[in-house]
Amino acid sequence: MMSTSTKLWGGRFRTESSTETEAFTQSIDVDSRLVAHDIWGSQVHAIMLARQGIIFDDDLRQILRWLGKAESDFRDGKFALKPEKEDVHMNVESYLIEGAGSEYGGKLHTARSRNDQVLVDAHLYIREQLLDTQQGVSRLCRAFLSIAREHIETVMPGYTHTQHAQPISLGFWATAYVSMFLRDQKRLNAASELANFNPLGACALAGTSFPINRNLTTELLGFDATHEHALDVISSRDFIAEPLFALTLLMSTLSRLGEEIVYWTTYEFNIATLDDAYATGSSIMPQKKNADIAELTRGRTGRVYAALMDLLTNLKGLPMGYNRDLQEDKPPLWDAFDVVQSCLGILPGLLETLDFNTDRLELLVEANFATATELANFLVSEQGLPFRNCHEIVGGVVGGLAQKGKTFRDWEETQQLLRSEGIDLSIPQLQRILDPKLSLRNNQSLGGTSPAEVKRMVGEFEAKLDEIDSQIRSRQGQINAAYQKTRRVIEQVLEGKTITDVNF
Repeated sequence: MMSTSTKLWGGRFRTESSTETEAFTQSIDVDSRLVAHDIWGSQVHAIMLARQGIIFDDDLRQILRWLGKAESDFRDGKFALKPEKEDVHMNVESYLIEGAGSEYGGKLHTARSRNDQVLVDAHLYIREQLLDTQQGVSRLCRAFLSIAREHIETVMPGYTHTQHAQPISLGFWATAYVSMFLRDQKRLNAASELANFNPLGACALAGTSFPINRNLTTELLGFDATHEHALDVISSRDFIAEPLFALTLLMSTLSRLGEEIVYWTTYEFNIATLDDAYATGSSIMPQKKNADIAELTRGRTGRVYAALMDLLTNLKGLPMGYNRDLQEDKPPLWDAFDVVQSCLGILPGLLETLDFNTDRLELLVEANFATATELANFLVSEQGLPFRNCHEIVGGVVGGLAQKGKTFRDWEETQQLLRSEGIDLSIPQLQRILDPKLSLRNNQSLGGTSPAEVKRMVGEFEAKLDEIDSQIRSRQGQINAAYQKTRRVIEQVLEGKTITDVNF
C-alpha cells in the first residue's frame, strides 16, 4: 500500500499530519534567519557528493542552479517559507525538488540528515552573531576609553555599599568597565572557537556508509576543524550553551552600567546628564527627562538570564541522540543575541554624549570623608602606628565631625579632634593629606587609581582591543574566503566543468 502523505519523510505514513500537529511542530519563525546558511551548507554538501562520485555532474549542476535560484528568490521575496513544510530545510529541499525535479533535487539529501543539517545552519549563524557581538563590545569599550582619556584626573567618590569609599577618578571608573568587558571578549572568543567546528556528515547519529569527505565540507564552509564523533555531534548543544552563558555575563555587566546611569542622572546625584537624543519624556509631566535606554537595558537582562535557564532545563534530561526537544534550543539564543546586540548598538552613543558634572563630582568627594583612609595610611607611615590603631583614631575623628554636621574641611575642628588622640598635625599638613587629587596620585600600586596607572591601563586596553579587532577581522576573512571559494566552485560547475576539473 503506497503512502498518501505529501511529506518528504512520509514514506511510511498513510495519512497527512493534522493541522494541529503541523502548527505545533513547525519552526519557520525561528528558521527564517537561517535560509542563506541552509543553502550554503546544501551547496557544499552537493559539491562534496559529486566530488566523491556519489552523485553525477548533471545532478550537481541542477542542484546548484536551483539552490542559487532559491537564494535569490528568497532575498527578493518570491520564495516564502511555508509552515506546513515544517522548517527551513524541508522548504528549501521542496523548492529544489519542485524546480529541478525529484530525479535531481531528490538526491541532495543523500548521506545527510536534518539532524546534522540543522546543526550546520546553527553553527554558521552563531559564529557570525558572535563576531557581530564582539564588534559591539569593542565599540562600547572604545567609548569608555574616550571617557577615560578625557578624565584621568577628574576626581569623584568611589563607592562600596553605595556609600562613599575612597576618591577615584572618572577615568579609573571608565577603565574598570573596559577591564570587565575584555573578559567578556575572552568568553565570546572561546564560544566562537567552539561554534567553529563542522557537524556536517554526522547524519542522523551514526555517520553513513557512503564514502563522504567531511574534511572537504569543513574547508568549504570555513570551519576550523571537523566535529568527529557522530553521536556526540547530534546529542550535544554546548555550542549553544557557551554563547548563551557568555551573553548572560555580558548582559549582567550592561545592566550594572544601566543602573549607574539611572541614578547618576537623577536630580539627587546630578553627576551626569543625558543628551536629549538618548533620553525620553513623560506624557503628563513636562519636566521629565528619563533614562529609558539604561532602564530597558537593565530590564531586558532578565530575558537573557531566562534564555540560559530555558536551554539548560531543556538539556538536563535528554538521552543520547536527537530528541525533538532540541528544536527549542535556538529560540533562547536568538533572543539573547537580539537583546544584547540592540543594547550594544545604542549604549556607545549614549556614553559618547553623556555630559559629566565634574564640579559636582569634586564637591561630593570632599563632602563625606572619602579621604579617611588616606589619613589613616599617613598615620601608619609617618607615626609608625599599627593600622588598626590608626583606623580607630580616624574613625573617632569622623564620628566626632559627623555628630556636629562637619567635614574634614572644617580644618580646625579636625585638628583638635586629632590632638585629642595624641596626633598633632598642622592645618597645611591636613589639607595636603586630605586633598582628593593628591589621594589619586598617591595610589600608585599596580592597577590603582593614580593618573599614571590609568594612563598605562588605557594604553594596554587599547592595544588589547586592537588585537581583538584584528582577530575578529581574521575570522571574518576566513568565513568570507570560504564562502567565495564555494562561489567559485559553483561558477565553474555551472559553466560546464566536471567536478574533477574544478579548481578547488
